[in-house]
Amino acid sequence: MLKIIKSGLQTTVQDLGRYGFQKYGVIASGAMDPYAHRLANLLVGNEENAATLEITLVGPVIEFERDIFIALCGGDLSPKIDGKKVDTWRPLAVKGGSRLSFGAPISGCRCYLAVSGGISVPEVMNSRSTYLRAEIGGFHGRALKADDLVEANPTPAWQLAAFEKASSKETDWKVPAPHYSVEPVVRMMKGRQYDLFDEESQENIFADFFFVSSNSDRMGYRLEGTPLSLEEPAELISEAVAFGSIQVPADGNPIVLLADRQTTGGYPKIGQVASVDLPLVSQLKPGDRLRFEEITLEESQRLWAEQEQKIRQLRISIQLKWEEWK
Repeated sequence: MLKIIKSGLQTTVQDLGRYGFQKYGVIASGAMDPYAHRLANLLVGNEENAATLEITLVGPVIEFERDIFIALCGGDLSPKIDGKKVDTWRPLAVKGGSRLSFGAPISGCRCYLAVSGGISVPEVMNSRSTYLRAEIGGFHGRALKADDLVEANPTPAWQLAAFEKASSKETDWKVPAPHYSVEPVVRMMKGRQYDLFDEESQENIFADFFFVSSNSDRMGYRLEGTPLSLEEPAELISEAVAFGSIQVPADGNPIVLLADRQTTGGYPKIGQVASVDLPLVSQLKPGDRLRFEEITLEESQRLWAEQEQKIRQLRISIQLKWEEWK
């Protein structure tokens, strides 16, 4: 059981998303930084899709009511256990009665808390992810607040047997963390309507920096910079959009669609962020800036395959470490 002492800015239950229902207009939701979510789960011995807590910018205070393994991956929000700073991107053995708190963000803006066994909330349409606007999934369809009691599935017996050993310094290990920059270079492919934009806009999308607007959320990041323009006005039929689609509304300021994106959109799409760089975008805060770099679909697929191979290798390495603790 996890007791929420303070709620933080926005703490929600997320998994990898609600897929298979977008044709009915049900959005996917899920973790904004899928890489951090997956690694946090692997570090505590869970399946990659187990539910975690997505913690945004200002973290909560959480009391653990029993001995449990946790992992914190994603942005570094200065986590502490009973006032003592702890590392991210490694498993942590936490005694019952201990409290997890957070301080000032050091890098990124979203941290994922995985607990051994996974967060236990009911599935809604095959997913435990929270969609706040529709108030479905997660913990009663909402962000966590003070005095909530969040269930965690039982910690496997073999993990409990390794609890004391896992607490010792000689077994201290972690996985490498991505570099979350406040001005990343984000790789993108040209979108379906790229050729509808004028020549200057086609150049500016790659040449200029764009700032993340304060009017951004889990649905999409609104970017501010040199406005982009179509060569001629065009009427478009709404079509499917994806995580990372870059739409350009009439004001010329691009919108990068994210986890809570709509299922279809009618704005012209100038680009599509490569899947491997979605975490870099999702970890940006209002006021941070990014620049786009063009790559081909083939390059994006190669980068994705390389990342998946890296995750497979990390999974095996983590399993071997757990074997040492048994």
